[in-house]
Amino acid sequence: MTPPDEYSHDAGGEKAPASCDRTDSSDSESDSSESGKSHQDGPTSEGSSPVETSDVAQFSVPEMDCPSCAGKVTKSVETEDGIETVDPQVTTGRLTVSYDGEQTSSAAIAERIEKAGYTVESGNAETARFTVPEMDCPSCAGKIETALERVDAVAEYETQPTTGTVTVTHDSSSAAETAVVDAIESAGYEVTSATSGESADDDAENDRESIWTSSRAIKTWVSGAFVAVGLLFEFVLTGQNGQIGTVFGTNLFVADALFLVAVATGGQEILRNGYYSARNLNLDIDFLMSVAILGALVASLAFDEALYFEAATLAFLFSVAELLERYSMDRARNSLRELMDLSPDEATVKREEGTETIPVEDVGVGDVVVVKPGEKIPMDGIIVDGDSAVNQAPITGESVPVDKTTDDEVYAGTINEEGYLEVEVTSAAGDNTLSRIVEMVEDAQSNKTEREQFVERFSKYYTPVVVAFAILTTIGSPFVLGTTWSTAVVYGLTLLVLACPCAFVISTPVSVVSGITSAAKNGVLIKGGNYLEAMGAVDVVAFDKTGTLTKGELTVTDVVPLNGNTEEDVLRCAQGLERRSEHPIGEAIVAEAGSAGVPEREVDNFESITGKGVRATLDGTSHFAGKPGLFTERGFDLSHVHATTDGGVVTRTARAICDRNNCLDLLEDTVPKLQSEGKTVVLVGTEDELEGVIAVADEIRPEAKDAIDRLERLGVSRTVMLTGDNERTARAIAEQVGVDEFQAELLPEEKVAAIEDLVDEYDGVAMTGDGINDAPALATASVGVAMGAAGTDTALETADIALMGDDLAKLPYLYELANDANGVIRQNIWASLAVKAGLAIGVPFSYVPIWLAVLAGDAGMTTAVTGNAMRLSGIEPKADAETES
Repeated sequence: MTPPDEYSHDAGGEKAPASCDRTDSSDSESDSSESGKSHQDGPTSEGSSPVETSDVAQFSVPEMDCPSCAGKVTKSVETEDGIETVDPQVTTGRLTVSYDGEQTSSAAIAERIEKAGYTVESGNAETARFTVPEMDCPSCAGKIETALERVDAVAEYETQPTTGTVTVTHDSSSAAETAVVDAIESAGYEVTSATSGESADDDAENDRESIWTSSRAIKTWVSGAFVAVGLLFEFVLTGQNGQIGTVFGTNLFVADALFLVAVATGGQEILRNGYYSARNLNLDIDFLMSVAILGALVASLAFDEALYFEAATLAFLFSVAELLERYSMDRARNSLRELMDLSPDEATVKREEGTETIPVEDVGVGDVVVVKPGEKIPMDGIIVDGDSAVNQAPITGESVPVDKTTDDEVYAGTINEEGYLEVEVTSAAGDNTLSRIVEMVEDAQSNKTEREQFVERFSKYYTPVVVAFAILTTIGSPFVLGTTWSTAVVYGLTLLVLACPCAFVISTPVSVVSGITSAAKNGVLIKGGNYLEAMGAVDVVAFDKTGTLTKGELTVTDVVPLNGNTEEDVLRCAQGLERRSEHPIGEAIVAEAGSAGVPEREVDNFESITGKGVRATLDGTSHFAGKPGLFTERGFDLSHVHATTDGGVVTRTARAICDRNNCLDLLEDTVPKLQSEGKTVVLVGTEDELEGVIAVADEIRPEAKDAIDRLERLGVSRTVMLTGDNERTARAIAEQVGVDEFQAELLPEEKVAAIEDLVDEYDGVAMTGDGINDAPALATASVGVAMGAAGTDTALETADIALMGDDLAKLPYLYELANDANGVIRQNIWASLAVKAGLAIGVPFSYVPIWLAVLAGDAGMTTAVTGNAMRLSGIEPKADAETES
């Protein structure tokens, strides 16, 4: 396989998965296990009948998508007793097994497949998304997960507190979906929608608008009013704070009664959620707050400790904290909703009798949609009539509208600025570019950063440790610090408030969501939080040349005819040789010949010579086109050739290169000079004669030099260009764009080796390429960045990060965003830890009242980390362009 940069006619390979060992599951429409008796007519003796030989089971293993995977599955299954034959079918993801039903079973075989690390999927399984807006923290998600684990019909689930959604793979029966909804609601959370479509968004939008006027908010405000009046009687109207009765032998005053009413109104939701936490065995904030409130009431009523105020304060302030947390989280969710809102709900479709406005879900591939000026383009498609400027910023982040005309591609969610367009739909509603972007942004939360994994591990120990500290403080304070038992109980209750690590746990995912959605709105698709983190830690950025640092649009710049041939002769031969080529160099030569009106020649026996050029028979004569080395190998003396003259005068191009009349030294003079100008040289000739030299150049992207300069100013240690082109051309391009280092004449495997060397030497390496031809190198780097991925399925699916438009200026923006995201994550983690630790240490010394623990330790930190994360949305590519030059 030859490098895509250099003269070659091999097709570039696509990016392969970095590893075939997968343990995550994907959807499948095939059956899980289809068992049945197989009767085979084997060899029989005279008079005998066919014998029943074995059972056959067929399994759907969609993750078995390569020979290596198939080999592992086969070896694992063969260790089971009674296995006769194993037939893995990688292309369909099916495994057919013949076995002795008396020794094993299909269930045992399925277990062996799973022990190999692969999931056996159910044929009647389907995946549904449930909108659960009240699930806005890890403890909420934990209760729902515990409840879902008890549902037999559930195969898999994923909770995403940052978006308020639960994705569940379950049995396709309606009863199974009902069971899932019941399980979620049994955990204490309302399911507002069971789809990921418009209804879910509408419900979320309505819910978002009603946070401060919801039933819980109203109860909270009522609770606060009773707390305020109770405080008035407790500290101001002390003369009117008379006794109104006794409960369990404990005197009850007016202020106490008011505080009890405050607990009853503000604490309903807390105690309800605490009940569900206890039922699901979750040691979360709802359970801890319920214990704290009930503990204060029990101490007041049973032990005459008068902690009614503390109980009321907990109920009211924690309810306020929950509302603030919900509001803060919703701000983060809103950034993703803005992406979803880019696509219009309806489309105007041409019909025989006129036009019809229908929902976008009903628009089919091949339909023609009408888009008027100012309207959003509803579907991906090709323009069949009209021309206009199209604002592609929602997809590619381009700030300037792009002129579009017939046969140009357009994307769903982009805006038709001025003209009338008719667009033939090429992708269904759920498969268009915008839908894939939204889906990938949502799925990006599943790829957890290293810090997020650390936080999750840490949080498992944090709560039990703080709860134990609360118990020890309550029991030990009277003996060690000499406090009263009522004060010791308050200390314990305060520590229980601090025992939930919600702000700590949410600090990373909310930052990741904010960063990824901000990037998506600016034309950069980041496939996971781990890639965002990796990009921020990059020390070296490597670049492909063609299509990355250059535009990838080659044009012919020089034609030097030799040995009596004219420019037309050279172009005519080259056109015939390159007409069947799909290589950019060949396309450029054919385009030049076409614009010059050169007639075509009869072509036979076309052959690609790997890594060197092409050969074909033109009008019965064998011709070659390719690198100078191709002709050197065929015995040509490139140091002395004759340029074509006209009346004894050397052609203008030849004169500029050579000072020896009409003699040219291609090897030492002509070719090196052209290559030093950043041009790629192609020689054309027959078996016996060189006919001419053609130079082709690729224009450097105007933003390339500035992008590299800004990367270095932002902290990148080294920039490297990796290319398959010759050294002189590579050197010329490298000097013009300002990279620190270049490596030339690299085969794809050599690019991979170069990336591996960089990875060994530096902490983080990013490779930027076209997402297809450079796939091996992209996969090897710490993070692979694909250029121009809009509308390109392969690039969208294979890249770790995709620049949706061909704009290299987005790379410094991406690096700055990733750096800032890593900084925000660090700030959130350590700030939440420091605040919690400081408050916890201060509790036994009476420095931290219970209201401060609630407001600062819970609501305050949750609001703070969310607000800090939302700062990432303020980073824009144009800010990079305005930085110091």
